[in-house]
Amino acid sequence: MKTRIALLREMGKARPYTDSKPLEIVEAELDDPGPGELLIKMAAAGLCHSDLSVINGDRPRDMPVALGHEAAGVVEAVGPYVTRFAPGDHVVLVFAPSCGHCVPCAEGRPALCEPAAVAAGKGALITGSKRISVGGNPVNHHIGVSAFSDYAVVSEASCVKIDKSIPLDQAALLGCAVLTGVGAVLNSGGLKTGQSCAVVGLGGVGLAGLLGAIAAGARTVVAVDLAKDKRDLALKLGATHAINPTEEGAVQKLRDLTGGGVDLAVELAGAVPALQFAYAITRRGGTTVTAGLPNPQAEFKIPAVSLTANEHALKGSYMGSCVPVRDIPRFAQMMVQGQLPIPELMTHRLKLEEINEGFERLAAGEAIRQVVIFD
Repeated sequence: MKTRIALLREMGKARPYTDSKPLEIVEAELDDPGPGELLIKMAAAGLCHSDLSVINGDRPRDMPVALGHEAAGVVEAVGPYVTRFAPGDHVVLVFAPSCGHCVPCAEGRPALCEPAAVAAGKGALITGSKRISVGGNPVNHHIGVSAFSDYAVVSEASCVKIDKSIPLDQAALLGCAVLTGVGAVLNSGGLKTGQSCAVVGLGGVGLAGLLGAIAAGARTVVAVDLAKDKRDLALKLGATHAINPTEEGAVQKLRDLTGGGVDLAVELAGAVPALQFAYAITRRGGTTVTAGLPNPQAEFKIPAVSLTANEHALKGSYMGSCVPVRDIPRFAQMMVQGQLPIPELMTHRLKLEEINEGFERLAAGEAIRQVVIFD
């Protein structure tokens, strides 16, 4: 069948993206779903820094690639041997599918699925297939999803069924921003009621993490970002304090107001200075979690003795250490109940043809979460 996709042929094009237009909206050929695969009619797809980092070259991928990884849609058709999904099901797409058999999956850590990582590096589905082509030439999938398209073929392992009462534009954010941000706080960080938490970096993922800290009952929630409008939004959403990390004495100020530092600092900016700040504001015996994705060449340095002398825990978090089949329905219910007011993070709704303007807005820091809405 034919479908429109947002195709990236070349990384590192100059900004503004409104002029260079790195993403081309082209007609592609989409194969029928194979064994264990689904055809998804896309409803909504969010613009994320993980997509931007491919566009700007920070996260190299084989070209050409059909971008997009945070999305929700409706099952249009199923391939052979699919038993868990049927046409008409509403699903959230997951950018780290689980094979269910490798060591990380067996340990309950599906975000670290080894076959999924190999397939993503090859631009293939976890089934090993490539189902997109343009002019007869194969196109790489983006981490098994390729959501900036009217239709997509994905592995059933990349989908989680949700209740049909949940608006699909809101559900799209469950697939990345909420999984990564809320999961980093609740799963990776293990934040407990009454503890203190700082979230460093207030994009869509960071503000989702902040909402997770509030929902967990943290007594102190500190929002940290360079941008005043994002700090103001964080306060409106329920943060108890907001700090500009570049202000003179910002680290000491935060340590003073929290009695020596926070129990949990979560870095969600994807920048080494943000991680340095998060580490510096963590109290003795506390935990620093990073779920950002900086350039692979960037290095983070700390005094080695601080890990021992301060019993300081430093943890990475991929996809919020989530188990999607458990956490997506859980976070969806929290959203429905108002514990996670995720719709507050949606600042722009776009047509697919406006996607380059959206990524320029994201690169300029002028948006929280933008969502492409499909007809």
